[in-house]
Amino acid sequence: MASCTLWCCRNSMEDSNYVGYCIVASSFVAFQFFFSALSPQLSLSLSPRYATLPSVKQSEWNSRCVSTLHALIVGLFCLYILWFDDAVNANPIWGDPWLVKLNVAITCGYLLYDLLLLMRYWRTLGDSLFVCHHLAALYAYGYVLSRGVLPFFANFRLISELSTPFVNLRWFLDTAGWPRSSWLVLANGLAMMVVFFVVRIAVIPSYYAQVYFWYGTPEYERLGLWVQLAWIVPSVALEVLNVVWMYRIIRGFYRAFCRSKARKAT
Repeated sequence: MASCTLWCCRNSMEDSNYVGYCIVASSFVAFQFFFSALSPQLSLSLSPRYATLPSVKQSEWNSRCVSTLHALIVGLFCLYILWFDDAVNANPIWGDPWLVKLNVAITCGYLLYDLLLLMRYWRTLGDSLFVCHHLAALYAYGYVLSRGVLPFFANFRLISELSTPFVNLRWFLDTAGWPRSSWLVLANGLAMMVVFFVVRIAVIPSYYAQVYFWYGTPEYERLGLWVQLAWIVPSVALEVLNVVWMYRIIRGFYRAFCRSKARKAT
């Protein structure tokens, strides 16, 4: 009886993993299709400036459209899980991970698409920090997809995607020719700085409070050393990257605000 139960559980996990990997592949193809086919058409109809851009800039424009779409899908789905998925919130390490695996699979497909894009356009889009970010995230999320562990913590990390639309809007406005001292650019810069701080920096204490709460428990010990390392090491690496990006955002907003004040004074 016990062996039959174990066999059923193993088959169920294998089926779940197969579905998860199919979603990763589908996500990769869907984002690539949006980049190649849908974004150029939508951009031409929504912004006359797009047609005047060189091909390299159009590629970055399209990549940021894809990035914004991914951030909205995953970020809103993440909030739903945090608010309504009782199983994950009750047991952050071993709770039922189905919805989280779906969200993580979508993200992994996007990260693979974006890594391929960075390699293809490295001279113009390449950024070593983004590569480190993507690889660290894929390493950690691989355990979520394959073993269904750490659903709460995996999902919690995706809150950070809610800052991405503001980051991309800043680039769109700059590329479309809006002066950096204009009210719209400054308003978006302020919103970007506030949201980035809230979803990437201010949440750090609550995240590691949960880590400390579960550290050393039987649930934590069941993970094994390699999963524990995949949980903690990429988390710390991502915090370092977020602090670096937060510094850059504050510095950029401060410079734009000072320029705006200087122009008004003259």
